[in-house]
Amino acid sequence: MTANTSYPRYWKRPPQLVTTKRWRLALPLLVLAYLVLAVGSLEIDAGRVIEGLERGASFVQGFLQPDFYSRWGDIRQGLIESLTMTLTATVVGVLLSVPIGIGAARNLSPRPVYMVCRSIVAVSRSLQEIIIAIFLVAMFGFGPFAGFLTLAFASIGFVAKLLADDIEEASASQIEAIRATGASWWQLIHFAVQPQVMPRLIGLSLYRLDINFRESSVIGIVGAGGIGATLNTAIDRYEYDSAAAILLIVIAIVMLTEYGSSYLRKFLQ
Repeated sequence: MTANTSYPRYWKRPPQLVTTKRWRLALPLLVLAYLVLAVGSLEIDAGRVIEGLERGASFVQGFLQPDFYSRWGDIRQGLIESLTMTLTATVVGVLLSVPIGIGAARNLSPRPVYMVCRSIVAVSRSLQEIIIAIFLVAMFGFGPFAGFLTLAFASIGFVAKLLADDIEEASASQIEAIRATGASWWQLIHFAVQPQVMPRLIGLSLYRLDINFRESSVIGIVGAGGIGATLNTAIDRYEYDSAAAILLIVIAIVMLTEYGSSYLRKFLQ
């Protein structure tokens, strides 16, 4: 900041995007007309709304009196499957994401390797977990194995993408200094790149662990195992007290994971 820098003394109105008064009046009316037409196309059935409100009230009442005992065997089995899928898929996904993320970094990899790794990341990120789960359940059948593959594949796109971006944003001077010593490519990764991206990689891995547990509750609905299958069964049977118990357990585990990961990141950094 130089001494000659001057600041405006008076506030100046920014230029208007729409200068014509007729259009300034017409645009809000057009938006309002569009909203009216959009709401009219929803074909809202008042009877279904009232019925849905009654079911919603029953579901809220289930939260006031959650039942942890009637279906505890199924809940316990679903939790074990979800936690197993979450941990194993996160570990495998992160281990596979590291070489793919390094290959997807433009400043470290040759162009053919870069294009292949970026394509893997793009495919993984373009498909939602529920779509992948449906496809893998059709291939391998119902059960936690399909859920494990789904979460591991989704983890690759998430972790590898952000890891590659961090590597590309790493300090170029530090990388060039290590390269100038005649270090090999592996030594360059170990001494120049790893110290800069390791804290971020640990944080991403813990965050993905949290995401995978929450996603395990969703993909179970399509038969990929986990607590989601138990939750879907409870809702289909209108056992809202058991469904509320399952959701409370999921919320509690996610909160514990969040607090634990925050403490671990603070400790490691």
